[in-house]
Amino acid sequence: MAAGLAMTAAALAASGAGGLADTGAPRAAAAPQQERKPMEWVSAPVRIADGATVRLLRPGDRVDVIAAPDPASGEGTKARVVAGGVRVAEVPRAPEASAEGGALVVLSVPRATAAVLAGAGATSRLAVTLC
Repeated sequence: MAAGLAMTAAALAASGAGGLADTGAPRAAAAPQQERKPMEWVSAPVRIADGATVRLLRPGDRVDVIAAPDPASGEGTKARVVAGGVRVAEVPRAPEASAEGGALVVLSVPRATAAVLAGAGATSRLAVTLC
């Protein structure tokens, strides 16, 4: 039995398995791994149409951002979610915040979502709902 254990240990050492020895040769991966790119998060300042709603928010809250076309644009009234479950990073306190003029909120979002938010903010009125 001792001879069998010695042969097994020698075989493991020669193969480099179990971390006993390193032959310097590259090892094949046990299973192919897919390389993932880390998602890049950015801070996106967004003007919400109702300033009173923004005053309810706190950093760390999760919100859905909803875009509704401005009724004056003639594009209809169908609202759509442009960012779901995003984190509030900051709620700047500005004296001009009002229900009529809206208020700024900074959201932590993936870079692609920031572009969608910027586009929606240029063409629609934005609102938030707490998640």
